[in-house]
Formats: sequence, C-alpha cells, structure tokens
Amino acid sequence: MTARALVLAMCFVGASAYVGYASRAEPTPIRQPLSALPLVLGEWRGRLETPLTDQILAILRVDDYTTRSYFRPGAAVGFYVGYHATQRQGASIHSPLNCLPGAGWIPVQQERVWLTVDAASGGPTRTIEVNKVIIQKGVDRQLVLYWYQSHGRVVASEYWGKVYSVADAIRWNRTDAALVRIVAPIANDAGGLGHAERAATDFTRVVFPLLGQHLPS
Repeated sequence: MTARALVLAMCFVGASAYVGYASRAEPTPIRQPLSALPLVLGEWRGRLETPLTDQILAILRVDDYTTRSYFRPGAAVGFYVGYHATQRQGASIHSPLNCLPGAGWIPVQQERVWLTVDAASGGPTRTIEVNKVIIQKGVDRQLVLYWYQSHGRVVASEYWGKVYSVADAIRWNRTDAALVRIVAPIANDAGGLGHAERAATDFTRVVFPLLGQHLPS
C-alpha cells in the first residue's frame, strides 16, 4: 500500500507541475506590428481596407491583423494577415474554408502548390507549400492562396498546424501563429485563371520576405 500511495502521489505532483507549466502566461516576442508592413512593395501599390467589425473580430479573436488591397498595372490582390498571440482557450485560427461560405463564396477547386520564395530580403530562397483554392459566388470567381505561419514555419495543412501548435506549447510554452491569405479576382475570359495565378504568386514572392519581421520566429 505504501508503494502504491507513493506512485499515486508522484503522479499527482507530476500532473500539477504540468498544469502549472501549461497555464503560465505565454511569452510575447518582440515584433513589428502588422500595420508597419509597407504599402509600396516593388511595383505594387497598396491601400488599407475598411477595418473589420467588432462582430467579426469577436469571432476571429486575432491580436493583430491587417487587411489591404494591392495594385499593379493590370492586376490586383487582396491581402490579409491575422496574428494570434495564443491559441489556447478557444482562440484558434479559423480556416478560410470555414469562413468563405458564410460570405457566399463556395470553394469549387482546391489543391496544394509549392512556391519558391526568398526567406528574407536579400537572403537565401526556400520552398513553401500553400493552399490554392478557387472560390465562386454567382458568376464571379477568385483565386485564394493561404497558409499558416509560426516560428519561421509555413504550413498548408490545418491539421499539422494544430499538431505543431501543441508541440510548440510543450517545448516553448508558445502557441502563437498567423494566417496569411492572398486573393486575386479571376476575369471571365480564357486567360483569367492564369492571370490571377501570376498575380497571386508574384505578390506572395514580394511580401513573404517581409513577414518574418512581423510574425515572431
């Protein structure tokens, strides 16, 4: 009985220590706010869009975000980044695939693609996997690229994003992460899809090297 009681006591102590560790306040790394992302990116010129409503923010539960449009001659993209300082207590990132239908946009085609980007301005290149989704509302279509980014890691899979979040919580007591989304309209002509793909991928390659300054590594 003494040995059994000792084992149980050790289990309680271990469980209490883990709960205490997991409930600690998460560290907040120093970073630049998303509002500091430049509105001029090479040949792209940006403008800020209308801030999200309190109702939408209450659903998203982001700690920082930016929503913009960028233009270059003959092309336009929408750009959104939502940063979560923690994903505990229900503050998890919402997948665009869950939110878009609520706005009337229906995903009609989905795949994952690999893009070669610069890791940082003037730095080496890296290959990232992102989601590519074609959405439709009536006769209008848009191409969406999106991914999850945290601690220098880019993940396309929502499932693996959650797995990494648990692993990061255990190793570093951090669950912060961001959703990055780029949207390009698809013109109703033969070259519309190809044009939208070029615009979205070109903009991704321009903005990605800057994200590391605003999303903690």
